[in-house]
Amino acid sequence: MTEDIDLLDDLLRLCAAAGVEPEVHHGVPEDREVWRRAPLVLVGDDVVQRCHGLARRRGVMLVGREQDAPDVWRQAVELGAEHVLRLPDAEGWLVEQLANATEGAGHPALTVAVVGGRGGAGASTLACALAVTAARAGLRATLIDGDPLGGGIDVLLGGERTEGRRWPDFVHTRGRLGSGVLEGSLPALHGLRVLSRGRECGVAVPPQAVRSVLAAARRLGGVVVVDLPRQVDESVAEALSQSDIGLLVVPGELRAVAAAKCVASAIGTSLDDLRVVARAPFAPGLDGPWVARALALPLLGELPVEPGASAHQDGVLPPGSGPRGPLARFCAAFWEKAYVGGRPVPVGGAS
Repeated sequence: MTEDIDLLDDLLRLCAAAGVEPEVHHGVPEDREVWRRAPLVLVGDDVVQRCHGLARRRGVMLVGREQDAPDVWRQAVELGAEHVLRLPDAEGWLVEQLANATEGAGHPALTVAVVGGRGGAGASTLACALAVTAARAGLRATLIDGDPLGGGIDVLLGGERTEGRRWPDFVHTRGRLGSGVLEGSLPALHGLRVLSRGRECGVAVPPQAVRSVLAAARRLGGVVVVDLPRQVDESVAEALSQSDIGLLVVPGELRAVAAAKCVASAIGTSLDDLRVVARAPFAPGLDGPWVARALALPLLGELPVEPGASAHQDGVLPPGSGPRGPLARFCAAFWEKAYVGGRPVPVGGAS
């Protein structure tokens, strides 16, 4: 609410940065329900005198551009404003409040990082299957490709030609990214949103971009699955720091266990809750509990051999697409135990 053209231009710019669409009034709206139902009300100090008699409500902010405006605090008390904002000093804080007001304040997404104990362990396949299974169960699901050498996780889902933004479009992202803006820009595949590396080689995603994108995805709620490489750099460490649970996929063979020890040591510095997924087939004398004991980590479960795995790898079928297959059953059991009100639960088995 303002008639100050310069102030209005500033506020429209900040709304655009937050990814929200404002409803503009030059004074008190004729329909008083507009005042009551808006998630946030910004009142310019040029029109505050007209607001006498309006019902008190939460989420009202008195905004102006003059740093030493007289009587501003008295006006704020009379208006019932929760905050007095002076631009440009308060711009960053206001953008965050605008985004929060429209995105809601629900639980952040349960975020699961999936890492292979060695090359070819099947981490990307499990990450895809977890996301596909979550979406099929009605959860809001986002799959994020964090492996720069993985060739693009959208290929596993058969969506490499689907329109939408990939990581190269976000490498310069800094600060707050609107969750709705992110979700609406990503390819929609099999009921979930997917952020893939794309086909470009050598595109480095800085940790600041990872921080902004992953935070936006988490604010959407539901679940976020992140497929990560074994080498931990600053960007991977950032993704791990925002993850609730880490799943280390370890094939049931001695060399894989030896390699996984080094991976677990690197991951453990950035993630507190790391669990083992032991993948069949197992070498003689090995099983899931043996693998977990060798790594000194809790065992989430044993991942059975999946019939038709080659079709998944070729992108013909998305991993976990057959709801009765071993991989889908494993993932469904995981979500049933892990997703309780959007919060991770104590370590348990999934088989």
